[in-house]
Amino acid sequence: MSKSENNGERIAKVLARAGVASRRAAERMIADGLVSVNGAVITSPALNVVASDTISVNGKPLATPEPTRMWRYHKPLGLVTSEADEKGRATVFERLPDDLPRVVSVGRLDINSEGLLLLTNDGELKRRLELPKTGWVRKYRVRVKGMPSDNMLEPLRNGMSSGGERFQPMSVVLDRQQGANAWLTIGLREGKNREIRRALEEVGLQVNRLIRVSYGPFQLGELKAGQVEEIRPKTLRDQLGIKREDETTPQRPQAKTKVPKSRQATRSSRAANSSLSLRRKPRQRP
Repeated sequence: MSKSENNGERIAKVLARAGVASRRAAERMIADGLVSVNGAVITSPALNVVASDTISVNGKPLATPEPTRMWRYHKPLGLVTSEADEKGRATVFERLPDDLPRVVSVGRLDINSEGLLLLTNDGELKRRLELPKTGWVRKYRVRVKGMPSDNMLEPLRNGMSSGGERFQPMSVVLDRQQGANAWLTIGLREGKNREIRRALEEVGLQVNRLIRVSYGPFQLGELKAGQVEEIRPKTLRDQLGIKREDETTPQRPQAKTKVPKSRQATRSSRAANSSLSLRRKPRQRP
């Protein structure tokens, strides 16, 4: 059952790609003795497996991984981005359509935040897209109570700390003042817990609405609250380099060569002359 470090892939990574759970959750399942390889229960994720290994989860054989898929979801207010909530609050996954396969979220939005949440059936892709080194900007439309000035917002642009935790520089644009509130557009490349709310509180501004409008190249667009829309395979291929095995590349029809009108006229004239010559009777020699 043991494999050399140079062969195969880590068991938790394989489970994540198959959509069983995220890699961290898969490691917890292994520690709880819920995973077996070739009939033997394992308790450590420090194991590489290959295609010939038989893997079972909760006594059921691991299904063949489906092609990677991703969805855009407009998360409404009042939902927790979690599989289950210890306080009994409604979760995102309880409200998804029944015909959706098992999915995991790319990052989170807290219960009081709304907007774009990416969902995927590939736990390994989830992990890759969440890493700060991926470098994707997440943009938010934020409404705050108060009258922010550029000087007030400068600490966010330079990077700051809150509760001993360091926040990386954010892009911050003051869009408009609307009575006692103001609208900001904020972009960041890593999302720590309640980062935007905490950073704005540090400069004396209270957030009363927060909407994620984009995650990297993927936009919230016109999705209504609670609506789910699958991202096309072509977009996944273009943006993430993911090519599904069930995709076939259509053959492009050969382009017809355009002939200039002058040439067309010459060709028609030649064809007509040729036709006449065929019909012409041979001349009688004297």
